[in-house]
Amino acid sequence: MKEKIETLISNTAIQKRISEIAEDISADYAGESLELICILKGGVVFMVDLAKHIKVPVTMNFMDVSSYGNGTQSSGEIKILMDLDAPIEGKNVLLVEDIIDSGRTLSKLVEHLSNRKPKSLKICTLLDKPERRVSHVDVQYTGFTIPDAFVVGYGLDYAQRYRNLDYIGVISFEEE
Repeated sequence: MKEKIETLISNTAIQKRISEIAEDISADYAGESLELICILKGGVVFMVDLAKHIKVPVTMNFMDVSSYGNGTQSSGEIKILMDLDAPIEGKNVLLVEDIIDSGRTLSKLVEHLSNRKPKSLKICTLLDKPERRVSHVDVQYTGFTIPDAFVVGYGLDYAQRYRNLDYIGVISFEEE
């Protein structure tokens, strides 16, 4: 099988949208500080670029979470592979995701983090696939709404590859 990647969202469009989202975030948190929590691994590229444009004081933390299930679908039960290394109680928290589709894992993660008593907890995602939504997730900041396609690049992978592409592409497979 040969992999083919067709550009869905250019780097120029991504950078422009990140700047716009950062302006909204900066306005919403004016006079306050913000803790960005990245869900590894896919969200790293997005979070770093987003943080560069946010105009309020920012700290960063990371979580690695997997969901139980048959490997292709999330059951929504989360297993924390790497937890936060600092408390979030009393902090403004922005959960930064690369992509939201079913919403199962993220809805459980929001519930889990809410129990840690942050001052506020909001979600920012680069990509949203609402037609795949199974669990409700309240997303405050969305980069792009995309169709139900398998995408790679800008942190998103296929078998751990293509995260380093500076654009988002739809991957397809062709017989050789």
